[in-house]
Amino acid sequence: MAGNSNLHDSIRNKQDEFYTQLSMIENELKHYTAHFKDKVIFCNCDDPYESSFFKYFALNFNRLSIKKLITTGYVSSQTEGQEFDIWTNKEETTPSRLTYATCINDISDLNNDGRINLEDIKLLLASEHNSCHQLKGDEKYPAGDFRSSESIKLLSQADIVVISAL
Repeated sequence: MAGNSNLHDSIRNKQDEFYTQLSMIENELKHYTAHFKDKVIFCNCDDPYESSFFKYFALNFNRLSIKKLITTGYVSSQTEGQEFDIWTNKEETTPSRLTYATCINDISDLNNDGRINLEDIKLLLASEHNSCHQLKGDEKYPAGDFRSSESIKLLSQADIVVISAL
């Protein structure tokens, strides 16, 4: 019921975006935990700044024994820099529609606080086993388009594709 009231609040406040809440994802995906073991999960067009799906899979990466987590998204997130900013080392201002792919192969407690949290995810992107790289697009499709050769290459690695929609 809470999810539905949040949707109605979003409509009343004229917010054009509505994101699935982490608690809703946890509630549903707890029934499928065995299906994620040793799988590559691709969250296409699922911005890790805002996506509860990304957060769920990243925070539960080890518990679910996920092999790899891939997401694609835009730098111009509404919450960019408020949770973790993977572009802090950039010397120049990034364009508002810069697209990127995040590939996670390993998550550990990098800040040594005894648990895996979003701070660890920020730190792991700088580690050698994980990557975050800009998408360039190709001659036919712009960067980040699901039809581009880059996106298809990422898709071809996936065992499970998560598409969040209303």
